[in-house]
Amino acid sequence: MRKRLLDFVMLAAGALLFALSINLFAIPNEFGEGGVTGITIILYYLYGWSPGLVSLILNSFLLLIGYKFLDRTTVAYTIVAISLLSLFLYLTEGLRIDSHEIVVNAIFGGVIGGAGIGIIVRAGGTTAGSVILARIAHKYLDWNVSYALLFFDLIVVLGSYFIIGAQAVMLTVVMLYIATKVMDFIIEGLNPKKAVTIISKEHAKIADQVTSLMDRGVTVLHGHGYYTKAEKEILYIVIGKQELSMLKRIVKASDKNAFITIHDVRDVFGEGFIELSK
Repeated sequence: MRKRLLDFVMLAAGALLFALSINLFAIPNEFGEGGVTGITIILYYLYGWSPGLVSLILNSFLLLIGYKFLDRTTVAYTIVAISLLSLFLYLTEGLRIDSHEIVVNAIFGGVIGGAGIGIIVRAGGTTAGSVILARIAHKYLDWNVSYALLFFDLIVVLGSYFIIGAQAVMLTVVMLYIATKVMDFIIEGLNPKKAVTIISKEHAKIADQVTSLMDRGVTVLHGHGYYTKAEKEILYIVIGKQELSMLKRIVKASDKNAFITIHDVRDVFGEGFIELSK
């Protein structure tokens, strides 16, 4: 129950941030947007239709199409997210911010919008629309969610060229790119991991200290040098970025001639990290 409540708070916060990015930065500067939101903004420019109401209608149709590709929890969270987004789009419709720097507005629109969607996706939901397509691409094609979303959003943005003009389209692309980077950081970068491979004669000593001092698991791989044919024990360790300096000190104290490779890791599932079901 506590997790559900926290997820609901995150969905509400994400929906509010995304709604503010639209009503404070996108619409006042006549920017476009991606996905369903981009379509609702174009309809607002052309006919003055409420973005909140149009967003709810279009997203509901897309959710009916995409629910087969999403699990029940994601569908439930998406219903909550699009309902809250439509509500916040309506409640904040008249809000404006006193800023006439169009480039600054594009930057902040991207930061706030990306943060909003990132929080929603992080909580396990989507804002329907192109986010559903991005989640499907991630599930079946292993695409990065953020960049898949950018791809689908750009299709809508480029189509809005004849309504908002070339400058607004270019600034919208900048805004979406910033949003993608912020979203990517929130979804995958809040807890970065490093995979470390260590080849050392003192592998047993290093493994023992990693286990006792850092409370991290160590996998031992068996290998041999191609030229020397000498048997070697290879240590494979996955740790948090902030733990890297401590690991280096342990290795340096045990074997200054150790061979170490360090790799960035995007997703880590399993004991001690994130459950695979998530």
